[in-house]
Amino acid sequence: MAQDWRSVALWGVGIALGYALYRSTFGFSAGFRALLRDGRTAHVRAQCLMLAAAAVTFLPALDAGAVFGQPVRGFVFPAGIALAAGAFAFGIGMQLGGGCASGTLYTVGGGSTRMLVTLLFIVVGATLAAQHAELWTDLPTLPGVSLLAMLGLLPVLALYAAVFLLLWRIALLHERRRHGEAASIWRTQPQQPSPFAWAALALAMLNFATLLVAGRPWGITQAFALWGSKIADATGRADPVFWTFWENPTRAEALHRPLSADITSIMDVGVIVGALLAAGLAGRFSPQWRIAPLHLIASVVGGLLLGAGAIVATGCNISAMFSGIASGSLHGWLWIAAALPGNWLGVHLRPLFGLDDTPVQRRILRQSV
Repeated sequence: MAQDWRSVALWGVGIALGYALYRSTFGFSAGFRALLRDGRTAHVRAQCLMLAAAAVTFLPALDAGAVFGQPVRGFVFPAGIALAAGAFAFGIGMQLGGGCASGTLYTVGGGSTRMLVTLLFIVVGATLAAQHAELWTDLPTLPGVSLLAMLGLLPVLALYAAVFLLLWRIALLHERRRHGEAASIWRTQPQQPSPFAWAALALAMLNFATLLVAGRPWGITQAFALWGSKIADATGRADPVFWTFWENPTRAEALHRPLSADITSIMDVGVIVGALLAAGLAGRFSPQWRIAPLHLIASVVGGLLLGAGAIVATGCNISAMFSGIASGSLHGWLWIAAALPGNWLGVHLRPLFGLDDTPVQRRILRQSV
C-alpha cells in the first residue's frame, strides 16, 4: 500500500512538473542559447533562483538524513573524464535536438512532432551508451564529493548564497551591458503565460517533493536507457542483463521490475501528461506533422547526443546539474562547466541544420523551445 501511495504521489508530481514547464516555456536549452548568442540572461537568472531555492530546502533535509521518518539521500556522483565528455556532448545535443531532457518531454506533451523524433533518438542514444558502458566506465574519475559532508550545513549554505548572488549579478550586468536593460524574471513575456520566476520556484518545490516522496531527487534520463534495454530484451536483439551498465547493483533492480514500478519512468510520463494538460487547457495543442529534412536530421543527431551524453555523464541538466547542485555535490558544478562549452558549439552548429539562422526563426524558437 505504501508503494502504491508513493506511485500515485509521484504521478502527481510529474504532472505538476510538466504543467509548470509548459506554462512558463521554461527551457534550459533556450536559456543557454539566449545567454551565449543574444546576451539575454532571464532564463539563467531564473535557474539561479531555482537552484538557490532547491538548496535551501534540500541541504537541511539531507543533513538530517530523514524527513518525517522518510530517509532521504542526495545525488552525489563521481566526476571525471566521462562526466566532462558526456556533459559536453549533451550540451551540443541540447541545441541541435531542440531541448534538454525535461524540455523534450514537455514539448512532446505540448504537441511537437519534431521533439517526438528527438525523444525517440534520446532513447536510442541512451541505450547504446548503456550497451557499451565498458568503453567509458573505466576512464579516470574522482570519487563523489559532497560539499555538505565536507563543509557542514551552515558553511555550504553561505557558500551557495555567495555563489548564486555573484552569478546573478554577473548575468544582470552582462545583459545590461549588451542591451541597456535586463528583462525581469518576475513578469510574463509574449507567448509565456507564467513568469520564469514562478516556474523556477515551482520546479524547486516539486523537486523537493520528489525527494520527500521518493527518498531521492528528481531524475530523468536513466529511464530512457531502461526503456531501450527492455525493448532490446523483448525483441530478442540483446540481453541487457549482461551489460556492464545494468550489472551495477543500484541499477540492476530497475531492469527486473515492471516500468510501472520505476520512479523515473513514472515521472517522465507524468511530465508529458502535465504538458499535454497545459497545452489542452490553453488551446495550444496543435501538432504539425511536416518536419523540414534538415530539422529532422538535427533531431536525430541531437537526440543521440542527448541520450548518450546523459548516460555517460551520469545525468542530464536535471539529475546532474539541478539535483546534483541542490544535493551539495561537486559533480553538479563540474557538469555545467562542461555542458556550457558544448552548448556554445551547438549554438554555432544550428545554422547548418537550418535552425534559427534568421531573426524571425530566432524569435519563434525563443518563444516555443
